[in-house]
Amino acid sequence: MKISRAEVEHVSRLARLTLTDRELDAMQDEMDKFLGYVEQLNQLDTEGIVPTAHVVPMENAFRKDEVQPGFTREQALANAPEPDPAGFRVPRVIE
Repeated sequence: MKISRAEVEHVSRLARLTLTDRELDAMQDEMDKFLGYVEQLNQLDTEGIVPTAHVVPMENAFRKDEVQPGFTREQALANAPEPDPAGFRVPRVIE
């Protein structure tokens, strides 16, 4: 499958990427290789395979949503470098 340069430009605009001509050429080649690989996968015989099948049996690993006791304020602040009665004190990151 050959992807056109216009399609690569369209995808780059959707991704909000500004690409140079050289980068567009490289991306066109990479995307063409990728789509060629996907086309190879389409040639595989998948008859009788459930679309969501896994190699090993899978079960829902979620636990029941039950209320459990939480930390007290003292426990939560026990390892804080600068505990504050109102909560956690963290370094300022926005100036």
